[in-house]
Amino acid sequence: MKFNKIHCDDMTRCYCASHIEIDGELVALFASEDPTSVCHAYSGENFEHKEVVWDNAGGCMSIIPIPNKKNEFLAVQEFYLKVNPSLAKIVWGKYEKETGWVIKDVLHLPYLHRFDIYHKNGINYFIGATIAEDKKDKEDWSKSGEIFAGVLPDDPTKGIELNKIVDGCFRNHGYCRGEFEGSVCGYFASDQGVLRVTPPDQLDGDWHVEKIMEGRISEIAFVDINNDGIEEMMTIEPFHGNTMKIYKLKDGKYECDFVYPYEIDFAHTLVGTKFCGKNSFLGGVRRVNAELFVIQYIDNKYEVTIIENGVGPANIDVVHRENDDIIIAANHTKNEAAIYVATA
Repeated sequence: MKFNKIHCDDMTRCYCASHIEIDGELVALFASEDPTSVCHAYSGENFEHKEVVWDNAGGCMSIIPIPNKKNEFLAVQEFYLKVNPSLAKIVWGKYEKETGWVIKDVLHLPYLHRFDIYHKNGINYFIGATIAEDKKDKEDWSKSGEIFAGVLPDDPTKGIELNKIVDGCFRNHGYCRGEFEGSVCGYFASDQGVLRVTPPDQLDGDWHVEKIMEGRISEIAFVDINNDGIEEMMTIEPFHGNTMKIYKLKDGKYECDFVYPYEIDFAHTLVGTKFCGKNSFLGGVRRVNAELFVIQYIDNKYEVTIIENGVGPANIDVVHRENDDIIIAANHTKNEAAIYVATA
């Protein structure tokens, strides 16, 4: 694999890495963890064109395009572990050629940390996970996190009617989107293990929630890395942890098949995807070597490739293009918004 790095910007505590198509053009999005901070959009052949999306809100970890909507997204703002009462909220964003970016509030949900939008049977569903119900301070984990869901209206600024579908998840931090039995689903990870949450088949149906593994899990990703037809699961353990493992599903249970071999602290992001033509796990660690890495299964063994040390990604987003793949990396430790162009 060959990597060409594009330094998009210096960004203090860069936290969110995402992308959206604006009028058919790929646009990379970066936002900061810092209060009253910026979100920038980068476009162009080498992502040289920069535009301000918002400039007065931090605490953004996720920006999700709205399915079947042109130039629209939802985003988290004002998520801070240290702030009580919590200011965390969802905002709606839309790009108009004449006026630029418009950002409006959608809902307030204390300590909302991760969210997604599922499109199923013609309906867009919002699902959001709080890291805790309430906190006295950053180190208070006495209250569990919860998962809420509801139908996303055509105009999100009218608000979303949410129902609690899960509670009792302490340090409710991990999330990835997946697919199970032909349906979009979400995997949520906490001190109580990993849950698979599947939206209903019809508008008024029930969400299906199933625990698939016990353990204190901080982050998760899935991909069939060894091409045996069954997805493997990679984890960070425990919360903001110092261990990363790959699990195989054997006889209905997940068993550890690989342990990341390097010293780590504050591992924070994982992605499972096809990368440079091979099913791969990619991830980032914020301390010690603060590496961005990729893991592939070659010649019947796991191979770790360090893409760059010293950057400490908080989040990464992988985008597939016709002739290459790109990693959009919120390099938190280096205070950097960066893009890595990868070819096999």
